[in-house]
Amino acid sequence: MSMTIPLHNSLQGSLHGSLHSLGIGIGTRNSGNELIEVFYPLVLRSPALALTQTLANMAGYSQGNNFYELSALQLTRLAQLPEIANDSSLQDLLRSLSNSTQPVLVTFIEEDLPPASIPEVYLKLHLLSHRLCKPHTLNLTGAFGVLRNLAWTNQGAIDLDDLPARQLHARLKGELLEVMSVDKFPKMTNYVVPKGVRIAHTARVRLGAYVGEGTTVMHEGFINFNAGTEGPAMIEGRISAGVMIGAGSDLGGGCSTMGTLSGGGTEIISVGRDCLIGANSGLGFPLGDRCIIEAGLYVTAGTKVLLLDKDNQVVGTVKARELAGKTDLLFRRNSITGTVECKANKTAIALNAELHTHN
Repeated sequence: MSMTIPLHNSLQGSLHGSLHSLGIGIGTRNSGNELIEVFYPLVLRSPALALTQTLANMAGYSQGNNFYELSALQLTRLAQLPEIANDSSLQDLLRSLSNSTQPVLVTFIEEDLPPASIPEVYLKLHLLSHRLCKPHTLNLTGAFGVLRNLAWTNQGAIDLDDLPARQLHARLKGELLEVMSVDKFPKMTNYVVPKGVRIAHTARVRLGAYVGEGTTVMHEGFINFNAGTEGPAMIEGRISAGVMIGAGSDLGGGCSTMGTLSGGGTEIISVGRDCLIGANSGLGFPLGDRCIIEAGLYVTAGTKVLLLDKDNQVVGTVKARELAGKTDLLFRRNSITGTVECKANKTAIALNAELHTHN
């Protein structure tokens, strides 16, 4: 629930415990005065109690997961408080926000529950992209249903019901309202640009992606929300929702990882450290460290795999899921029989350090 607390009630809040996270953001409303998205210039994980109490007092917050709209007068008053004055960057932010023509929100998350509001979802997505929380450490159950499908334009997020009128208004002024995408998730870089990364095509990395320092995402690379890389990494393929890529790994052009959203699956797919997923190949089970999947080979959890010894003799047959998390493996397809084979991999890949230093 959203509310604006009158100034004369601004000291009635009393915090009942520590917070999981906190954000101060700028929201966008549609023509029906409903919030449709939130940008958070301030995102805090486990915020200091003194700051939390100050904001709780001003907003009238006491407990739970909730968000409140702050007036310009409240923001000005906050910036003047002694406990805020000691933090010049926060004080400057509050002063800037007091001039906002858009709604300014403070969002409190006391407990990591399934998000129930748009501000709560956006705060959690910011936490991931700011690297304050790793994928699978936040409860995002039902987040997709909470978010609105929006037009993402050169004038920001627009409700689809408002889009025709906005397009007409732009044309009447001799302008073009460009619609870059229609989706529930915006691109990450319109909200967060993490330190030390290269992203060739920013539309292919969604808000809520965790992009580790030293990661390069090439033009065909894609990173979904609640997924990402430890970094450094070379990403020329697809990282689906829920998938985490270990440091030093390389996803070749056109390759794919099977996310937990595919077919309603629940198993967490991951790629270990120093792995190579070859061009146009794919993965459907957790891969251990220093493993290789050859180009063009898609290995799902149920793929029958022949196990080879050092002399390339078959010593057994297993389903790929039985090799989950095991290290130093090479998966290949026999070019004569077409069978999928696995043998010990004695060569680990090494990423070019110069390509993954993005200062």
